[in-house]
Amino acid sequence: MKVAVIGAGDVGAATAQRIVEADLADVVLVDVAKGKAEAKALDLSSASSIIRHSRSIFGTSDYKDIKSADIVVITAGQTRSPGQKREELLVKNAGIIKDVSRKVARFCVGSIVIVVTNPVDVMSYLVHKVTGFSANQIIGMGGTSDCARFNMLLAAELNVASYHIQSVIIGPHANNMVILPRFSTVLGTPITELLPKERIKNIVEETRKFGARIVKLMGKGSASYGPSAGVFLLVDSIINDRKAVLCASIYLSGEYALKELSIGVPVKVGRLGIEKIIGLKLNKQEKAEFLSSAKSVKELIKKLGV
Repeated sequence: MKVAVIGAGDVGAATAQRIVEADLADVVLVDVAKGKAEAKALDLSSASSIIRHSRSIFGTSDYKDIKSADIVVITAGQTRSPGQKREELLVKNAGIIKDVSRKVARFCVGSIVIVVTNPVDVMSYLVHKVTGFSANQIIGMGGTSDCARFNMLLAAELNVASYHIQSVIIGPHANNMVILPRFSTVLGTPITELLPKERIKNIVEETRKFGARIVKLMGKGSASYGPSAGVFLLVDSIINDRKAVLCASIYLSGEYALKELSIGVPVKVGRLGIEKIIGLKLNKQEKAEFLSSAKSVKELIKKLGV
């Protein structure tokens, strides 16, 4: 299998490292800054005898080298600054994503595309429209990262292993994400039965602010290890056809009474990309919050004029 990672910044490099060191696939790392991807690839390759993997990682600034990649991961774009919202990256990153999408459509027609660039729901929609790929081929990585953050905070509160927690977060990868405690469980037990309502509310708010907290602490740049793990989870689910149920941004065509946008919902991920959209029976409040968050995504899409 061949995975192309577009953008050799912190997220792209960490993603490439996770993929080759897990012996999942060969990686082509691409960056427009001449020499950057090549340098990262050489550095990562030098560790192969220590980590004991035989996967190749090749750095380039030439998009021709991504030809026939099975999976394309798009991390290229501007990252947030302290106090900046993901939505404020809209115009700058839209231009980058349009250019990348045209090249992906040219060289990787049958590939599954994982979008990481923020605002990820709008960028996923843009990739879908520019490439003309089917909806199942475009996956926005936002929900997987948000769920991991929620799981970590819950695990600390409950004193359990975070990997025993299955959480559900829908809506955009933004402050108005819709976290669903009653669908979130610890080995099948809803967290609403394990924690008081007020404590859950606090953890929900901590999750919403998690990314901004990292940006503020760093001063320059944003999260990379967590997002790269989210991408790895998706790549692994595709390559190994795991049929994993994960939260990710997907183009909707009537599901949840929504269409003409990409937004986070639970999905089944396998060799074909998004193999099924999981329908949740939302209560009145959850549905209202979800539709409100969808409206905000629609408004950003309108600003692009796509």
